[in-house]
Order: sequence, then C-alpha cells, then structure tokens
Amino acid sequence: MRLKICGITQPEQAVAIAQLGISTFGFICVKQSPRYVAPAQIAQIAVALSQLPLAQQQPLRVGVFVDRPLSEIQQVVTQAQLNGIQLHGSESPQFCQQLRDILPTIQLIKALRVRDAQTLSQTRAYEPLVDALLLDAFHPAKHPGEYGGTGQQIDWPLLQQFRPACTWFLAGGITPDSLPLALSCATPDGIDVSSGVETAPGIKDLEKVKQLQRILTQATGCADLVNLGSASSRKVSRKA
Repeated sequence: MRLKICGITQPEQAVAIAQLGISTFGFICVKQSPRYVAPAQIAQIAVALSQLPLAQQQPLRVGVFVDRPLSEIQQVVTQAQLNGIQLHGSESPQFCQQLRDILPTIQLIKALRVRDAQTLSQTRAYEPLVDALLLDAFHPAKHPGEYGGTGQQIDWPLLQQFRPACTWFLAGGITPDSLPLALSCATPDGIDVSSGVETAPGIKDLEKVKQLQRILTQATGCADLVNLGSASSRKVSRKA
C-alpha cells in the first residue's frame, strides 16, 4: 500500500518524512493555495533529499497543477526537479497524452473529484494514459485554487466496486481515525493525505504520519516503500 504525503513545504519535514520510508511526496504548484511552494523551494527540498544515505529510497516528487499550460508545467518540472506530475483540474485525456509526449519519463497522476457514480465512469478514458488515478472529494471551492486539502470525504461506498485498469490513490478527508473505515469500503493501491496529518496548512504532524503508517501496515501488511514504476512499465503494475 503506497502512502503519498501531499502539501509538503519544508525541507526538514521532507527529510524526516522520507526517513520514515514514505516514497511519494506532493508539492502544490497552485499559487492561490495556502500550501503553495515555489519551484525554487521545491528544488531546495530535492537537494535536501539527495543528501539522504544511498540506501535510502529517494521519494517520488510530484508537482500538483490545476489547468495550467503545457509550457508552464514543463518549465516548473525542470526548475523544481520534479519527477512526477499530478493534474488536479479539468485536464482532458488529450492533454494527458500531450503531456506524456513532451515528458515521456515523468510519472503522471490524474486526479478526479468524485461527485457521483458518473465521475467514476470518466476514469476509463484516462486509464491507458496515466501511471495512476487519484480520487478526491468534490467540494465547491470557497477560495480560488482550492481543489484539494479541504478535508472533505468521498462517499466511500460509491467506491466498493471501483476496479480501474491502473493504480489508484484514495484521497479526501483521510485521517488516522477515518482510514480504517475508508479501507473497509474501498480497495485502493495507495492513500493520499494532506490536511489529515497537519497542524496547519503545509505543516505536517510527524506523529500522525507514523500513526497512519501503522494503520496501513496492520490493514494491508505493507506501508509504502514502492514508487509507481517507470513509464515504460506502467501496465505491469496494473490490475487484471
């Protein structure tokens, strides 16, 4: 079971979380978000992570974008030393393919905000194009740029029969307290958390991260330590 910690803003916290064995980090590249980090700041975190011992797995560094032009995404990926992209807006399957064409080695995650069962049917068009899907809760934005990290939960019973042809992450209101119920309703390949392990936007509570790890280990027998896989081997990790 993969664990993705999203909304990381501080180098020292990134290093501490990496030392726990968390393999996937999310960095918010949406300027209106309270968890926004500039490309230069993300690059500093990448440098800090590169100082970890050689035996320590380097986390996947995922930039989260919302409806930005291809050229801007490509520029930020280079400046911030990202090796993953999460599209969290209304980006089309065609946009995903274009992004794949210009950045063929990048790990690509497409997020969809689940309003109802119809949203789940929309995932099929993305499955052949991305390394992973991420299902988040639909919640009307109260502020510009508020597309995630709201603490709102999906109607988890909707996901009981959800079996996409690619890896998928469950997000939306996941906390150490709510995780057991979420896992009883859905069978994701990974969990994405942000506000559920924070003391303030962008400030992570390491004890909550550890608690989440323990629950995942008890529930699944494995807590993370696995990246999404290379772009050339995307289909290998997919479910039959």
